[in-house]
Amino acid sequence: MRIVLFGATGMVGQGVLRECLMAPDVEFIQTVGRTAVGQSDPKLVDLVQPDLFDLGAIEDKLLDFDACLFCLGVSSSGMHEQQYSRLTFDLTLNVARTLSRLNPRMIFVYVSGAGTDNTERGRSMWARVKGKTENALRGLQFKAVYLFRPGIIEPVHGERSKTPSYRRFYRWGAPLMPLLRKFVGERMLTTESVGRAMLNAVRHGAKKTILEANDINVLARMT
Repeated sequence: MRIVLFGATGMVGQGVLRECLMAPDVEFIQTVGRTAVGQSDPKLVDLVQPDLFDLGAIEDKLLDFDACLFCLGVSSSGMHEQQYSRLTFDLTLNVARTLSRLNPRMIFVYVSGAGTDNTERGRSMWARVKGKTENALRGLQFKAVYLFRPGIIEPVHGERSKTPSYRRFYRWGAPLMPLLRKFVGERMLTTESVGRAMLNAVRHGAKKTILEANDINVLARMT
């Protein structure tokens, strides 16, 4: 498989990149982001693109991929809707429309969030914007689109969030993770399970377009 990965420097993206590098059937992985991932591997190309709203200069490097794993996202904390929508809906769709035009047989896997509102009319701003993004992605010409809606994700191989509040949560909450896992069961994911599920969605497909946390865990165990 030839994979292009957006958001590889975030916590989820770090875990997904790890699984891609470890997977024997991933022959080539290209990361695209504003900053370098800081890793070296024979099958990894790390493409730094400071402006993801302008992909014209790198379109020749976005051809012939089997799948896009889109892990790029920001916290809505402290943002008004217009700003959050630009960094969530506008940016995602700019990338997705470009890839759809260049790779119409590609599979697109998008990390959304638990509680996303596909009606686009709910009270929660972030959920409306995520819902609008999901709806628009489903209308693009791809071989398939899978929308992952994780809730709690535990970093298990040293992955770190870029959001300070999330880093504090994981630092102070680490001792409670086993207890939390006991109570929430299949609703809790790891960075490893998310990465494995994304790759399995590309390998085998999935029964659903929208995958909640328990669906992601089931897909991660598929062989």
